[in-house]
Amino acid sequence: MSEMAAMHEARARQRVTLQVTGMTCAACSTRIQRRLSRIEGVAEASVNLATEKATVVFDPAAVSVEDLVAAVQELGYGARELREGEEAADREKAAREAEIRRQWLNFAVAAAFTLPIFVEAMVLMPLGIHTVLGNPYLQFALATVVQFGPGWQFYRRAWANLRHGTANMDVLVALGTSAAYLYSVANTFFAHGHLYYEAGATVLTLIILGKLLEAIAKGRTSEAIRKLLSLQARTARVIREGREVEVPVEEVRVGDLVVVRPGEKIPVDGVIVEGTSSVDESMLTGESMPVDKQPGDKVVGATLNRHGSFVFRATAVGAETVLAQIIRRVEEAQGSRAPIQRLADTISGIFVPTVLGIAALTLLAWGIVGGDWAGGLKAATAVLVIACPCALGLATPTAIMVGTGKGAETGILFRGGEHLEKAHKVKVVVLDKTGTITRGEPALTDLVPAPGFTAEELLRLAAGAEQRSEHPLAAAVVRAAQERGITLPEPGEFAATPGQGVTATVEGRRVLVGSRKLMAGAGVDFAALAPELERLEAEGKTAMLVAVDGRPAGVLAVADTVKPSAAAAIAELKRMGIEVVMLTGDNRRTAAAIAREVGIDRVVAEVLPEEKAAEVEKLKAGGRVVAMVGDGINDAPALATADVGIAIGTGTDIAIETADITLMSGDLRGIPAAIRLSQKTMRKIRQNLFWAFIYNTLGIPLAALGMLTPMVAGAAMALSSVSVVTNSLLLKRYDPRA
Repeated sequence: MSEMAAMHEARARQRVTLQVTGMTCAACSTRIQRRLSRIEGVAEASVNLATEKATVVFDPAAVSVEDLVAAVQELGYGARELREGEEAADREKAAREAEIRRQWLNFAVAAAFTLPIFVEAMVLMPLGIHTVLGNPYLQFALATVVQFGPGWQFYRRAWANLRHGTANMDVLVALGTSAAYLYSVANTFFAHGHLYYEAGATVLTLIILGKLLEAIAKGRTSEAIRKLLSLQARTARVIREGREVEVPVEEVRVGDLVVVRPGEKIPVDGVIVEGTSSVDESMLTGESMPVDKQPGDKVVGATLNRHGSFVFRATAVGAETVLAQIIRRVEEAQGSRAPIQRLADTISGIFVPTVLGIAALTLLAWGIVGGDWAGGLKAATAVLVIACPCALGLATPTAIMVGTGKGAETGILFRGGEHLEKAHKVKVVVLDKTGTITRGEPALTDLVPAPGFTAEELLRLAAGAEQRSEHPLAAAVVRAAQERGITLPEPGEFAATPGQGVTATVEGRRVLVGSRKLMAGAGVDFAALAPELERLEAEGKTAMLVAVDGRPAGVLAVADTVKPSAAAAIAELKRMGIEVVMLTGDNRRTAAAIAREVGIDRVVAEVLPEEKAAEVEKLKAGGRVVAMVGDGINDAPALATADVGIAIGTGTDIAIETADITLMSGDLRGIPAAIRLSQKTMRKIRQNLFWAFIYNTLGIPLAALGMLTPMVAGAAMALSSVSVVTNSLLLKRYDPRA
């Protein structure tokens, strides 16, 4: 296939998310994923047990969404397309709540009918007390209700699996409890031997309780999405035909003028055209301090206006807003699979058939060798029940869901589970300079007045002259004067000389602001201020000379200033054992000055944008995992080349869709926070997998040897799943910024 054809095919692909119901263990999700992957036209399929979603990338010319849904339904599971937005989230929430209600009902019925049998077998009979509860026909009636009422869900799903030649947890539960039930039925009506009704009924009750607790806990793992959705404004005040009209936020269009009052949520993304205010952007950046806004500044939907009123022009609505992109990113990350999950999936795929074989051998060994078919039946049932690989299937996705959700709350967006996993291995962090370590815009840093001038007078005259200039350095001088509350006089006879500076009349005085060349041409001698000039330039700053009425008035220095958090973040990375490298296209002197200020030892300067990727490759050559941090646009090749690409910015200007990790705030402390969150999440995954593996590994031989009853096995199996989900939920208490 030619490169052009490959690109065309990639563009033609679509992504769809299916809500899948009826999955009970890792074997289910693995089976559905395998079936979807084998469909012609499907490029990629991922099924997540914890979120109960299947994400499929496919060619719509070869296969339709209806075909994908039908393929899942043929396997015996429910499936429907999930559409983007709040409606889909509401449907998912409603489906989860319906599942919780259904399992509550199942558990209530199962517990009510199981309790009498359990009390008879485990309390009254051992004490030698005989009551009507010991009647085998009553026990048969009670157990039958449990077996084919609340327990019918296991039979239905087990049959769907067996019909397609596979087995999952439902097959294990159905076989195990049916063996105990049918053995007891035979002894009730024919052989009049020992009854095990309490074993099958209690196992079903405990497993249903486990499913109920699991459904409740799993619902809490997706709280991050619901929190993000709850941030959306419901209405907007739009100017239509010269008057304010309140409309649903869905009716706001790009270009509309929107009015925001104090205390209101900003409904969509836009740019302020009138008014000033301070805006709480903590939902976007995780930072608590409000941000001052004025005409020309961007505002983001769902952030909170604090004090002033303003009018802004809508620039992005609906699915194009920053909030919608964040929600889409979190959903994709929570639905994705981390590489470590492949281990669990591989084991789950062969686990159930192996367990069936072990259970059969257990029964035969007890019956043929030991002559105890009843004991063999109990042991085989316990093997089937305790081997259910639910915990194994939940170990990774629940931790990924909580980890990515926690990241979103603190302004850290992971594009997928694989990036959350890889971040903890980072050993080298490469930082772009402009806009990453520095603010990305020049600011006045030094005022050096000449004898006879004060600092305020120097700044007032220079800023007055620069008012009409459009140069970024001039804007920095004017902004500095405004921030100090200096009233600027209007300049007269203004003239700009490209590459040299400006000349203007300010307060009746002739003012020159610019380079040595401009001063030399005007015959102004700056020899007395030469040491100051050299000092400022050695620090990587741009020095601007100011002359008034033909004599030196002083020197202004402008530089792209370092972000306040940069030095602390770099020191934190070093403490974590991570090497920090600055990679910049700026000159070596400026780069070295900035590096000294923030504590970076290794600098690669004067690198063209297209050369940055090659420099990242050199760092990767040593086998170390490299993270590249940049603005997500200019540094795109280097970000793509790095093992982990991290985009950093204000949220509205960054390439949210392309970076592996996006830091919504410009605060560099988000880098060590993202790495720490990855480390903590991976620790949870390893804990979950360890307990799931060790539980099955130890539990199966104990059950086969008759050391675990089916009831204990059922309780342990249910507890195992709940404990894995609960362990993952503990991540919600972790603050990666601390």
